[in-house]
Amino acid sequence: MRAIVGYGKTQLQRRWVRPLRPLGFAALLLATTGCVVNPLTGEQEIGWISVPQQVAIGEQHYVPAQQMQGGQYSVDPALSQYVNRVGQRLAQQSPLDLPYEFVVLNNSVPNAWAMPGGKIAINRGLLVELSSEAELAAVLGHEIAHAAGRHGAKAQERGTVLQVALMAAAIGASNTEYAGAVVGAGQVAAGLVTTKNGRNAEREADFYGTRFMAEAGYDPAAAVTLQETFVRLSEGRQSNWLEGLFATHPPSQERVENNRGLAAELRTEFPNARERGTREYQRVMAPTLAARSAYEAYDEARALFAGGNMDGALEKVAIALAARPEEPRFHALRGDIRRKQGRFDDARTNYDRAIARDDGYFADFLGRGIVTRQLGNAGQAKQDLNRSVGLLPTAIAYNELGKIAESEGNQDEAVRYYAAAAESGGEAGQTALTSLVRLDLPRRPAQYVVAGVRSDAGRPVLVVQNRTPAAVKNVLVNYELVWADGKVTRDQTRLTALGANSGAQVALPAREGVPLSSGRAETAAAQMQ
Repeated sequence: MRAIVGYGKTQLQRRWVRPLRPLGFAALLLATTGCVVNPLTGEQEIGWISVPQQVAIGEQHYVPAQQMQGGQYSVDPALSQYVNRVGQRLAQQSPLDLPYEFVVLNNSVPNAWAMPGGKIAINRGLLVELSSEAELAAVLGHEIAHAAGRHGAKAQERGTVLQVALMAAAIGASNTEYAGAVVGAGQVAAGLVTTKNGRNAEREADFYGTRFMAEAGYDPAAAVTLQETFVRLSEGRQSNWLEGLFATHPPSQERVENNRGLAAELRTEFPNARERGTREYQRVMAPTLAARSAYEAYDEARALFAGGNMDGALEKVAIALAARPEEPRFHALRGDIRRKQGRFDDARTNYDRAIARDDGYFADFLGRGIVTRQLGNAGQAKQDLNRSVGLLPTAIAYNELGKIAESEGNQDEAVRYYAAAAESGGEAGQTALTSLVRLDLPRRPAQYVVAGVRSDAGRPVLVVQNRTPAAVKNVLVNYELVWADGKVTRDQTRLTALGANSGAQVALPAREGVPLSSGRAETAAAQMQ
């Protein structure tokens, strides 16, 4: 393979460098200088995330990222195997030997993404919009190029992932009920798959991804028709596209023209690259295409559920189930609706049916754990909730585990669960923080109500800050004052109340003519109002 660097206005301007075939990790690093070799271009770049580190990042965050976006599309394993087969065929053309993986996600939003280390996913919602295996190859080749070109790693090195992680976690959960509740590794995973690549990264991924498909025998013209479709859909501003693929891979007419020129060159270089695979693609996609209306009804049901219309949601999910009863997500949504209605026995039955069909999705175990606790079976609830956390840590699951631990009299364990849940910035996180303060404030008041002493023209002033989201009362503060003449005063004072996230300043007794040298204070007791 020949590498190409530099870009013109309408096509890549080329200079050939020594080809890079899979060489292993060590040969691609220049650790002593803080530089790495870009496997696509062959050029050195400033970077500190090594290839083994990229692989580790992908392995750590791949499953949480899948979970946040609907989980794997388990109802049609033949489709997943087909996509993986096409992906592995393309990965053979990559200059970087990564442990490439390809999964289909059960999500109607048209999207595809690549994590560092070659972890790649494509949504059901994008697959139903493609027309051939060659177009699928264009999508997967593009994502392979993102992984091989260190584009995700570069975003981490720039800090981009950290900047968007919390925002992405708030919008990344597939089920709106869990949006904003993701904690821990899930927040970083959300950032990894929602970071917008720069213009040059997109051009680079277009160029090399198209080259990969031609080298694998696919007609590179499919990359042109694919981009033409994307441009047309972007002009129509379809919301599901704007929140999916177009959010991270914005289409443009420039990309269409670049791909058109490149496809012409590649057809000359690879005259046998003519495979389209239209018939095979339609054959493999037939079950999913036949069920398209069922997923449309399901998506409508989810929207109604999120809006509080339980009866309407039940009607729509019934339509979805009648068309495709083997789909676990449909059963789980009915369980969510029944849970909201307080029909916990029925909800438990629905979650059982979902898990019997697919035991690898966090939300199903979370829902069953919640209703099982309501039904009084704390032991089974803990098993389900812990399974849910193992797939995707959420504040909701940790809150439920905290409630169980508290009911069993294990306050230390409850505090740990509430503290984990409080990492979330959403409503569930705030609920957990309130529970945490309620339990832990009497035991460790100084952790939540911080006190100190400052000097105001030599006179002591006590400064107290309530760092909790709850109002507190009976705040007892011990203080020590060291005066300029060496004398030490130790005493305590009490504040009647402090509002949530608020502070107060209290003038302490001064010594006439003797200025304050230093002082310290610590909260000894406090209670929630």
